[in-house]
Amino acid sequence: MSVQEAAAGAASATGRFREILKSSSLIGAASLLNILIGMVRTKAIALLLGPSGVGLLGLFTQLITLVGTLTGLGIGNSGVRQVAEAAAGADEVKLARTVITLRRVAWVTGIFGFLTLAALSLPLARLSFGDARYAGSVAVLGITLWTGSLAAAQGSLLNGTRRIADLARISVLGSLIGTALSLPCYYLWGTDGIVPSLLLFAAANLAISWYFARRVALPALELPWRESCGEARRLVLLGASFMGAGIAGSAATYLIQVLLSRAFGVAGFGIYQAALSLSGILIGFVLSALGTDYYPRLSAAAQDKKRVVEMVNEQCQVALLLALPALSLLMVAAPLVLRLFYSASFSGATQLLRWFILSMLGRVLSWPLGYVLLAKGEGRSYLGSEIAVDILQVGLVYGCTRLWGLDGAGVAFVLLYLFHVSLMLWLTRRSVGAAWDRRTRQFALVAAATLGLLFANCSFNDREPVNWAVSLLITAAVFLVCFRLISRMSDLGVRRILEKFRLLPRSA
Repeated sequence: MSVQEAAAGAASATGRFREILKSSSLIGAASLLNILIGMVRTKAIALLLGPSGVGLLGLFTQLITLVGTLTGLGIGNSGVRQVAEAAAGADEVKLARTVITLRRVAWVTGIFGFLTLAALSLPLARLSFGDARYAGSVAVLGITLWTGSLAAAQGSLLNGTRRIADLARISVLGSLIGTALSLPCYYLWGTDGIVPSLLLFAAANLAISWYFARRVALPALELPWRESCGEARRLVLLGASFMGAGIAGSAATYLIQVLLSRAFGVAGFGIYQAALSLSGILIGFVLSALGTDYYPRLSAAAQDKKRVVEMVNEQCQVALLLALPALSLLMVAAPLVLRLFYSASFSGATQLLRWFILSMLGRVLSWPLGYVLLAKGEGRSYLGSEIAVDILQVGLVYGCTRLWGLDGAGVAFVLLYLFHVSLMLWLTRRSVGAAWDRRTRQFALVAAATLGLLFANCSFNDREPVNWAVSLLITAAVFLVCFRLISRMSDLGVRRILEKFRLLPRSA
């Protein structure tokens, strides 16, 4: 390779890292605002409802998620790809046909979801809560499946047409308005306000997403329902792998929550729910910021195996550099964060939260790999891997909690993600011939060792001043090193990086 080719390759890599940072900064800023809004909402719910109320809210939410995944046919995810494909061809008529079909399918799946949840409300209430007293509430919550399906279709349109700014606005406004509408319900009616609050939250999200989606200019088009059915077949078939994986994941989550609520009570499940939610907040922030543009770009390059491998490694490296500081800080501040987000009655979740934080590193590593199978059209491999992981998850949680109590759920998640990362590496190599390069392997090993050291120090070092000193030194070093690497890889100065993530005002 000549000097000129090497320089061109380095410049290209730098440009790609800049592109990743640019596309993630807007969603990242919105996600950060959502975290702050979520802190207020979660703290208020914890104070107003307590562990039992948080557990009840979690059971309702997961029940909605399970049935919604089953009846939604995966159109939220497949719709993004269909819209992006139509938009890329600059064919406005094709785009309009796709959007009309997407909205019609959303109406059908939404109504189907509502009717399904209403019809099954009695057995689902008995399975979830042990009796039928919440059957009416479960039936009414079917309305959220209808509104959620319509909102997902609008989100697919905006995502597929790359309207990232509008997606960010929807995210923040939906969270803000939904919180403002739902908190009075908890204040006035306590646990009886859970159902009205969920309905108001869903209605707010639908109204906001519909408003922004209507701003996308589309030509007026009369599309017969017969032609829509033909378009819908492709949409539904594409979403089948998403739907199957979502059903398996929701079912596994639901079974785990039923097992834990029966073994440890609703209050014990509330502790589990609090720890699991907190561990995923910051990682959800990082992955949502990075992922908005990742899947469409990966799909466009799916036939170029070399480019796919490059994109996977770039995404893994940036995800690790952004996630490791957040995970390290959360590991150290776990007791304070629990008190801040919830209340003193949740202090028993500290060690469980630390186990979940340790497992989240595996989620960061496996996330970019999972999209490869979908981008390559290997839906069966993706679905099979997700089902295997979900079955293992239920078995591990059941076995580990019997051995080590509620903290065993955290041990189970660590073991689960070790398996998941190994499986996705094998499947990615089989699909595109390679997975991680040398730099990514180094990043992963250093990240695992650093987080493991912090976990051991926080969990087993009883010498309080030494404990905090060591943890803070390691965390500070992690922040400095990761920030320096991001600056070097993107060839951006400190101020430019802070500006991109909306942490400083843009200079003139």
